[in-house]
Amino acid sequence: MEKTIGEKLKLGVFAIVGLIILVVAIYFIGNRQNMFAKTFLINSNFNNVNGLQLGNNVRYSGINVGTVKTITITNDSTISVSMAIDEEMAKHIKKDAIATIGTDGLVGNMIVNIIPGKGNSDIVVAGDVITSFTKISTNEMLSTLNVTNENAALLTAKLLDIANNITDGKGTLGMLINDTLAANNIKQTINNLKLTSIEANKTMKSINAIVDSINFNKSVAGLILNDSIEADRVRGIITNLDDSSNDIKKVITNLNDILLNVKDGDGALNYLSNDEEFVRNLEQIIKNINEGTEKFNENMEAFKHNFFTRSYFNKLEREEKKAQRKLK
Repeated sequence: MEKTIGEKLKLGVFAIVGLIILVVAIYFIGNRQNMFAKTFLINSNFNNVNGLQLGNNVRYSGINVGTVKTITITNDSTISVSMAIDEEMAKHIKKDAIATIGTDGLVGNMIVNIIPGKGNSDIVVAGDVITSFTKISTNEMLSTLNVTNENAALLTAKLLDIANNITDGKGTLGMLINDTLAANNIKQTINNLKLTSIEANKTMKSINAIVDSINFNKSVAGLILNDSIEADRVRGIITNLDDSSNDIKKVITNLNDILLNVKDGDGALNYLSNDEEFVRNLEQIIKNINEGTEKFNENMEAFKHNFFTRSYFNKLEREEKKAQRKLK
């Protein structure tokens, strides 16, 4: 059965429309993948690309500027990502920019975000390798949270055991909390320490005042503290004083022994000090001697005025006066 002209016309229109749609789709897809725009390649190295695929978008400050061109495993710890960037964006991206891998929304595809640098670096050129920063993945975060939760559970269990022991009065802390006598003793101890600290503070202030009052340039203390030679002399003086003190102690001991011998012995000193009759006789003898001396002086005066000896004493007096005049 031959097709009518209308059916052929409809078929031709359908084919043309389908072709136009296909061309438009190819254009949009190619434009999205920068297939028809001039691009240049820059690279960045990552430790983990977190599911990044070829053709994923590359964004600069939230704007699509290119796509992921290649993903190459360089070694066991480095993955090189090559990005095709629109040449029109070359004047905005600098060498100190930082590349990170993120997601397009909560459940979207992975993308490469290029964050502008803060310096005044040069503009990137084809083949440059920019710095990368690998964010913590969701799995790593969940793993860390899991470990944290387990540690928190263990810590909670141990804290519960400690709280139960304290409540039951076990251990030092439990005794302090439950034993009022021990608590009062500790309070008293703390008060005593506080008082001791106050007294020590006062003592230190007094010592500081004494030290501040010392004139280290003129005083003896300053001289001793600053001059090692004088300090040695003072030490020698102290040593000599110590030796002299020991000698004085020996002398005093000997004097005590002598006094004990005088008091308890039979010597002349003991006899003189203890015999009262001897003392009275000695006083009488001294009195008689004094009286005899006075009578002798009277006799001598009378002898000077005697007729026979007066000329002799006058001669002696004249010679004595003559000698005194010569001395003057």
